[in-house]
This record gives sequence, C-alpha cells and structure tokens, in this order.
Amino acid sequence: MNWTPIIKGFYAYLKLERGLSPNSVENYVRDVQKLADYLELHNYDVPAKEVSSTHLQGFVKWINEIGLGANSQARIISGVKAFYKFLLVEDIIDDDPTAILDSPSLQKKIPEVLNYEEIQAMLATIDLSHDHGVRNRAMLETLYACGLRVSELITLRLSHFYKKVGFIKVIGKNNKERIVPIGEEAIKHISFYIDGVRKLQKNIHKDHANYLFLNRRGKKLSRIMIFNIVKEAAQLAEIQKNVSPHTFRHSFATHLVEGGANLKAVQDMLGHESITTTEIYTHLDKEYLRSTILNFHPRNQRKRIEGIDEVYE
Repeated sequence: MNWTPIIKGFYAYLKLERGLSPNSVENYVRDVQKLADYLELHNYDVPAKEVSSTHLQGFVKWINEIGLGANSQARIISGVKAFYKFLLVEDIIDDDPTAILDSPSLQKKIPEVLNYEEIQAMLATIDLSHDHGVRNRAMLETLYACGLRVSELITLRLSHFYKKVGFIKVIGKNNKERIVPIGEEAIKHISFYIDGVRKLQKNIHKDHANYLFLNRRGKKLSRIMIFNIVKEAAQLAEIQKNVSPHTFRHSFATHLVEGGANLKAVQDMLGHESITTTEIYTHLDKEYLRSTILNFHPRNQRKRIEGIDEVYE
C-alpha cells in the first residue's frame, strides 16, 4: 500500500498549519515512514486509515526489539501519534488507534553540575597571553553568565551585545529571540576580546563579520570546537566530572535557583517553552527545600507571627 500521498499531506500540515521548523517536520515524517516500513516488512498491506491498535502494538514491540533506546522509541511514538491526530483533523479517520499507545517511561537524567570553585578553576586554566585564550575566556564567561546553549553561543551576534545596558539578545530554538542579562565579569572579558583580538583580526570573512566569536580563519566557530575548549579546561583543572558546554548552562540555572531565583525567571533566561523543562535544574538539597517551606508556607508564616505576638504580650 502506497503511503506517500498521505505522508506528503502530513508534511504540508506540519509545515503550513502547525508552522514547525524544517527539522521537526523531517523528524515527524521520518517517524511515520518507520511505521510504513514496518508494515511493509511484515506484509501488512493496509492503508494508514486502516491501521489498528494491534498493528501499532506490534510496531512498538518491533522498534524495541531492533535495539532503539527509550528516548528514540518515545520520539517515534510521539511522531506516530501526531500523524493520527492529523488524520482525525482531516476527517480521514473517526477513531484514533494510538489513543491507548504507551511510550516507554523516561527517566530524566540530571546533567553534571559544577560548583563555583570548579568553574573558577576551569577559567583560571586559560592562558590569556594568547589571542585564542582571550577569546576562549570570553566564551566560557558568557556560557556561565547567561546559560547559553552551544548553538546560541556560536551564533551570538556582535550587534546583539548591548554592553551599556548589560544585556545580550539570544536567538534560540525555532529562531525565538530572548533578552538575557549578562554580568560584569563576562562583559569585561568580551570587551577585552572585541577591543583587542577581534579588532586586530584582518581575515574576517564578510559573511561572518557579525558573529561575535570567530576562529583564526575569521569564521564562525563550530560546536565541536567549543566542546574541545571546555574539555581541555576541565582536564587542566583536574575535574573528574563529565564536563561539556551544557554543564555551564546547567550550573548557571542550578546556582540561580539555589540562590533563591524565581523559577519562571530562570525559565525565561534559559528560553524554555515549558516550565517543566526548567524543573530538571531544581535538584536542590533537602535543607534548601525545607527552609523554603518553613519560610513561605502560609501555615508556617502564621505560626511565626503568632510566636512573635506571644513574645510581645
């Protein structure tokens, strides 16, 4: 059975009506194509609208048997569910066969977090007597000061660095913009880089001139280069944790929350669409949680006030 026409319709729906990014659209389509491939492989000659829950349960079992991880399985099932929601919207089917389809349970992994001293130790390993050292220090300071993703760091624009007001404009996922405050230490090192190393760089490629951080060839940096810079700094600082650029983002958020920052504010600075995503950064110690409840729960506040009243009676 040829699924190509209906998959093309799904593609158009995701792109035009849902307005998803090209990446997301391709992923959804690829997930549905896996279902079509499974049915063909097992000689189920059925159109999309006649796929049953039995077919789908066999498909879920199959993607597990071929060795896909829980995250990959969950993503594929999510794509198939979106496809059948599309068929419902288009009145191609009356009942959704994915309604009782379960995704594998996913355990949220909390990335490594560096304490302040470990971050300082990593920054201290960078040799500022070299041009690339000045740039690298500015980049790591920015990662920690603003909690950026690697992709956001390497695409950070020179024109989006607002030194006087202490903010940067970040282009995040799906080209969503956000304004993030940046601290004095990061501003200082970015200024050292811009006013010194970058100003003297003669080979800046015209198409890359507005990127803030550039490589020696005058072009935008690659993700792998940032990973290597971070790994080297961690190794020189003799840190045994599994450190990556994302560790700086995680540490930024964790330190803010532990310091008492509002979770919604942290969500906005990280560029998370849902606050549930931000909650992974709240692996706080029990004492912090205990003190928060004691200080802010209305019952505890009332008891504290009544205790004060008793003192003054």
